[in-house]
Amino acid sequence: MSNLDGIRKFDLNIEEVLEDWEVYHALREIIANALDEQILTKTKDIEIIKKDNITKIRDFGRGLKYEHLTQNENQEKLTNSELVIGKFGVGLKDALATLNRYGIDILIKTKYGDITLEKTEKHGFDDIITLHAVITTTSEPNFVGTEFSLVGCNDEEVSKAKNLFLIFSGEKILDKTKYGQILEKKSKTSNIYINGVKVAEESNFLFSYNITSMTAAMRKSLNRERTNVGRSAYTERIKSILLASDNHDVAKYLVDDLGKYAIGTQHDELKYNEISTHACKILNSNDKVVFVTPEEQSTEKHLLDSAKGDGLDIVIIPDVIKERIQGVDDIQGNAIRDVSQYNHEYVKSFEYKFILETALTDSEKNVFEYKDKIMNLVGGKPDIVKDIKISETMRVGSTICGVAGQWSSAEQVIIIRRDQLSSLSTFAGVLLHEIAHAKSGRPDVDQGFELTLSTFLGNVSVKALD
Repeated sequence: MSNLDGIRKFDLNIEEVLEDWEVYHALREIIANALDEQILTKTKDIEIIKKDNITKIRDFGRGLKYEHLTQNENQEKLTNSELVIGKFGVGLKDALATLNRYGIDILIKTKYGDITLEKTEKHGFDDIITLHAVITTTSEPNFVGTEFSLVGCNDEEVSKAKNLFLIFSGEKILDKTKYGQILEKKSKTSNIYINGVKVAEESNFLFSYNITSMTAAMRKSLNRERTNVGRSAYTERIKSILLASDNHDVAKYLVDDLGKYAIGTQHDELKYNEISTHACKILNSNDKVVFVTPEEQSTEKHLLDSAKGDGLDIVIIPDVIKERIQGVDDIQGNAIRDVSQYNHEYVKSFEYKFILETALTDSEKNVFEYKDKIMNLVGGKPDIVKDIKISETMRVGSTICGVAGQWSSAEQVIIIRRDQLSSLSTFAGVLLHEIAHAKSGRPDVDQGFELTLSTFLGNVSVKALD
């Protein structure tokens, strides 16, 4: 450092010029340093303003010293690597060199001195011209923080620089985990941030992400330019963020996106089966849902109608996820409700209060006595049916019209709700319906059941016409 008439010139010793850097890359480094100082000193928000063609970037921290220009790595930032944005002490010098190359005039103001830039002879080597920081006595001894005044920056460059930071993006934080944050993206493109600085974009991600805990692979990939960080470097960390989340809204987004699996338009996060499974666990613990494959939507229609009547939402999942959630508990230790689990709950929900025939009213007895004649219309009582019982109650808890009859294959018994004895036609319809289940062994809205029921209708019609 030279010292002439109170003016000191500090050789920045910049050996490698980042030719690919534009003005907004340099502004990014200055903004990152300001934000880091705000975080480390817990001072008020930084300011970025423009007045009279001068762009000013200011923090309200401790103030930059010329000694900071000697550092290749900032130990304080390395120690607080989970908090701050900056990782490279050389970033500020790179920024100053880039701005100088684009003809941007710079004044750095702190209580420790005013700093400008000048190209001059290297000390002891008059034939070599290098970039120096020119340090003069501060113009404001009581100045708080550090202010960069830049002449010649256009608004587009400033905007591009600000768009590289999560804090200016407007992206809403959906959840925070120990590995990073899940963000609700603002456009079709997802942004990948590391400690609040954008390092990559993704065209087919469901969320944006801010990674706050880096892996060794990420540290290796995060070069001085902080750009072109490949997906392979951050994929595992994004999976860790999602698997560490128990946020309902995040899970709802993920599971809704699973419905697009069949047509291949799901987002890339859903290509990781462990993430899809984890989302199902969260949703199952928070919402009244039943997970169904596309095929089960048609084959189990009657059962799913009952599920809807119970106030459950039908959630479509691919077969590969169905296999992963079968017999698995959600994050609260409850069984995940797929079709088989719901069927188990459905069967258990029946509560019977059987009534002896002798306890029926005279009108009910008269209707019930027609049971054999009704069954004879379709070939008599099937051998598999051991008994026909009447119950005061059937199934409780459903919001739709209660179940009128039930074929219990385990007990080989047809159970009919007592109020169905109010008329012969009502009783006959329910009884024939349940016999069709007994003979076909199939549920409602099944081809085998429908064929059996059609046969019954044909037999009854022939006898009625005779």
